Amino acid sequence: MSFSFDLSGRTALVTGASSGLGTRFGRILAASGAKVALGARRKDRLEALAAEIGPNAAAIRMDVAREADIIAGFDEADALFGKIDTVIANAGVDGAGMATTISEEEIEQTLAINLKGAILTAREGAKRMMAHGVTNGRIVLIASITAFEPSPGLVAYAASKAGVVQAGRTLAREWARAGINVNTVSPGYIRTAINDAWFDTEPGKKQINRFPKRRLMGEEGLDAMILFLCSDASEFVTGTDFVLDDGQTL
Repeated sequence: MSFSFDLSGRTALVTGASSGLGTRFGRILAASGAKVALGARRKDRLEALAAEIGPNAAAIRMDVAREADIIAGFDEADALFGKIDTVIANAGVDGAGMATTISEEEIEQTLAINLKGAILTAREGAKRMMAHGVTNGRIVLIASITAFEPSPGLVAYAASKAGVVQAGRTLAREWARAGINVNTVSPGYIRTAINDAWFDTEPGKKQINRFPKRRLMGEEGLDAMILFLCSDASEFVTGTDFVLDDGQTL
């Protein structure tokens, strides 16, 4: 049997698509044939990305901390492209701060966007897949190696990502018989807008030097796994967390 990561005929919604990994995901899904609804709060950036990708992409303003925004975003995507059968819940904030100094508001925001937002995005996508009779649905939640690696200074972020991994397994079990596969991807450290300033500091450079390969990952390191999990080739894969970290946790 041959396998293909061709996504022609699929319609995807990606959150957090205005920068970093979300932008990358939008580009590679569209390049592989999918129609892509690009969701985020900064619509101006989304519009520039959609213009770059072409007619198979659309900019949709969404704040994943608000369920009403998520529902409205899916409504808009449905109206533009038809039924959504692929979702990547990627929106996130870093929530950096030592446990004794991070504010209550920062903890709440981190959990609201990273964890609650991922669950609500996945839930809305699954509801619509079930309503439309989609039996080959694909939902990917973006977690992090901090979900299982102690990460001083990232207590809220790490806790939120650990929650994402467990949410992915639980949702996979709930929706297995509906034909919806749910998986999580736990990337290692990749230079993005969230962490760029940190890795330019001396402590950040020392952290990189401690990694076995003494480097950060490139965004392209997730491409093949994302395309696999969004494609028909992943028919028999659900409830799994994929760690892609360039050996950083070794």
